[in-house]
Amino acid sequence: MRALLLVDIQNDFMPGGALGVKEGDQIIPLINDLLKKKFDAIVASKDWHPRDHVSFASRHHTKPGEVIELPGGMQQILWPDHCVQDTKGAEFAPGWDTGKVQKVFFKGVDREIDSYSAFFDNGHLRDTGLGKYLKDLGIDEIYIAGLTTEYCVNYSVHDAAKHGFKTVVILDACRGVNLQEGDAAKAVEKMRSLGTEFVNTRDI
Repeated sequence: MRALLLVDIQNDFMPGGALGVKEGDQIIPLINDLLKKKFDAIVASKDWHPRDHVSFASRHHTKPGEVIELPGGMQQILWPDHCVQDTKGAEFAPGWDTGKVQKVFFKGVDREIDSYSAFFDNGHLRDTGLGKYLKDLGIDEIYIAGLTTEYCVNYSVHDAAKHGFKTVVILDACRGVNLQEGDAAKAVEKMRSLGTEFVNTRDI
């Protein structure tokens, strides 16, 4: 059985958003195409940060893109304030049929740790419940699309593999933020090394 996981298709990640991804809006028609395909479950994740989240550059009085070390030695990239709980920026982007999503999993909810993956926070301390939910449904294969390729998609793929799911990334329905040129391409190679398969929307 297979599931479709749609990662962080939210207003703040659209062009012009607080953490806008170039061409992020171009995946919306592809998401609508995917929603017409046969999946046994359709789930989505949302970045859902409290105000003054540890990943916000504003909290540290510095600029987005800088990297700090958190207590315990974890590296943290600092971002513009984005996807703050109960704000318009955290809402799903318009233009796709969110009514077909059976369950939404919220991540980044702990003020003191970031969470790129739809499964766990970055320290693997908090489980969102996504893995158990899918396994309880009998899902053994996950197709992943969304934003961004090298962060939330990439981390979700790694955690899906740890859960034992066969993982397929729908590459044309993902976009990268590319803080450094080529970051998204490097992430694809890392995912490929895990045995991840890559397809385009038309191949499904």
